[in-house]
Amino acid sequence: MSPNVSTSPRDKQSWNYIIRSGLAGGIAGCVAKTIVAPLDRVKILFQASNPDFRKYAGSWSGAFRAVGEIYSNRGVRGLFQGHSATLLRIFPYAGIKFMAYDQVHHILMPTREQETNARRFLAGAISGFFFWCINALLILTTALGTMSVFVTYPLDVIRVRMAFQTKAPNHHGRSTHPTFTQAYKQIYNEHSTPSRSPATVNARPYLELFPILKFYRGFSVTLAGMIPYAGVSFLCWGFLRSRFLPPDKTGHRPPTPIADLSIGALSGLIAQTASYPFEIVRRRMQVGGITRPDRWLRLGETVAAIWNSGGWRGFYIGLSIGYLKVVPMTAVSFAVWQGGKRLLDV
Repeated sequence: MSPNVSTSPRDKQSWNYIIRSGLAGGIAGCVAKTIVAPLDRVKILFQASNPDFRKYAGSWSGAFRAVGEIYSNRGVRGLFQGHSATLLRIFPYAGIKFMAYDQVHHILMPTREQETNARRFLAGAISGFFFWCINALLILTTALGTMSVFVTYPLDVIRVRMAFQTKAPNHHGRSTHPTFTQAYKQIYNEHSTPSRSPATVNARPYLELFPILKFYRGFSVTLAGMIPYAGVSFLCWGFLRSRFLPPDKTGHRPPTPIADLSIGALSGLIAQTASYPFEIVRRRMQVGGITRPDRWLRLGETVAAIWNSGGWRGFYIGLSIGYLKVVPMTAVSFAVWQGGKRLLDV
C-alpha cells in the first residue's frame, strides 16, 4: 500500500494498480542497478575468480584498486561493461517482483493486525520466486525454445560473461571488450573438446543438440537462492517499517525518503549475508562455459571445488564488495520504489 494513498482492496486487484505498481518497481530496479554497476562488475570478477583480478580479492581496498585498473584500461565504458544486459533483465524482473509483493502482501496480510514476520518472509520469497516461475513456464510452453532468449536468466548469463571477460581479441589481435552480441554468440557457439570422461560424454549431446541450455548454467541455484534473499529482504523491510514507521490512525504514512534509504540498506545487508553462498555457486556455474566448455558443471562438483580451494571462506569471497554494492542498491531500490508509488498515486 502506498504511504500516502489509502487504496481499497478492489483497487489493488485492478490492472491499473498492477501496471503502475510494476512500473514503479521496474524503474526502481534500473536506477539502483545503474548506481552500483561498477561495483557489480568487480564483484563478478571476484566471485568467478577471474585470473586477472584474483590478486585484488579479499579486501575492501582491493575492490577500489580493481575499479581503478578497469578505469585506466577501459575508461568509463569498462566499468559499465555488461550493463546493457543488466537493464534488459532488471526492468521486468524488478517490476514483477515488487508488483507481486504488493499483491501477495495484500492477499496474506489484508490488515495490519494480520501482519507477522513469517508472512512477511513468505510474501517476499513468493515475489522473488514468481518471475522465475514465469520464465520456466515460458520455456516449457514454447516448443522450440525460441522465446527463452527473451526471458531474464539468459540475459543474466550474458551479462556475467561480459563482465567476467577482460580479454577478448579482435580480428587485429588486439584486446577489446566484448559486446552484447559477441557474448551471446560466444556462449551459443561454445564447442566441447574431446574427452573420455563419462560425465563429459553424457553431457556433450545435450549441450550440442540443445545449445539454449548453455544460457541456463546455474539456473537451479538461482531458484534456490531467491528464496532466502527476497524473503529476508522483504521480511526486514516490512518488520523495520512497522516498528519504526507505523502509519497514523487513518492508515497514511508521510513521505520518508531518508528512512526508506536507511531501512532498505539494512534489509539489503542482512539479505546479502543470508544468500551470498548461493550467489558464489551461481557465478561459478555461469562462467563454466569459459573454464569447462565441454562440461555442464553440476551443483555438487561446483560446491566441492569452492570448498577445496578456500574452505567455508570460499563461499564468501567478495562479500565485502557485495556489501558495498547491495547495501546502496537495495536502499535506492526501496526508496525509489516508494517514491515511484507516491508519484504514480499507487
